[in-house]
Amino acid sequence: MRDAFYELYAGLDREGPGEPEDVIWAAGVAGLGPEARICDAGSGSGGDIPALLAVAPEGHVTAVDKHKGFVDEVLARFGTDRRVTAYKGDIAKLKGPYDFIWSAGAVYFLGVPRALNCWRPVLAKGGAVAFSEPCFFVEEPSEAARLFWDDYPTMDEAGIAMQIESAGYEVLGTRRIADAAWERYYQPLKARIALLRDGAEPVMTAVLDATDTEIATWRTVKEETGYLMSVVRPA
Repeated sequence: MRDAFYELYAGLDREGPGEPEDVIWAAGVAGLGPEARICDAGSGSGGDIPALLAVAPEGHVTAVDKHKGFVDEVLARFGTDRRVTAYKGDIAKLKGPYDFIWSAGAVYFLGVPRALNCWRPVLAKGGAVAFSEPCFFVEEPSEAARLFWDDYPTMDEAGIAMQIESAGYEVLGTRRIADAAWERYYQPLKARIALLRDGAEPVMTAVLDATDTEIATWRTVKEETGYLMSVVRPA
């Protein structure tokens, strides 16, 4: 299943929802300077790196991902830019120091408190973290909205804030990931699914079917749930 998953995403610009405006907003809230040292934690193939470089044109971006194929894609896309390095690694064991840790969707795999506790030692003085986390936007989400995140313990905005506080951080600002950012992710993914359908093996077919279902479900429940981006700093 894992190989089929990575085959599905091979060559795509993004592995999750996002748009440059998210980075610009987060950098502004964090007060990021042009020479900032940035870590893209869970970078995937590097879809957010151009925006990160734009907000810190004299800085440096270190991309970290557990999947070598994604790291190779980052190196292929940005390997000639001295402002970018990339390596295969565990985002719970970053090396730092960083002025800004950007993590689009990857905190999902660690949980908010663990991620923030792991990253505290590698933040430079005054450094900040921007991360997106699954969130319910209504008090009583439908069963479809709950199933969208499988068994992940999705919270509302207050619940995410409580986890941030429990890790000893303060919230500088929050922002919901916009529908346009989801479509920026899903539309190329739909095209990739169509390309892989013909002659797909059963395992790949199962992955394609599950992804098609995910896309259709999101379009049904997007008013109820999505990603909340939080910019936070150690208190």
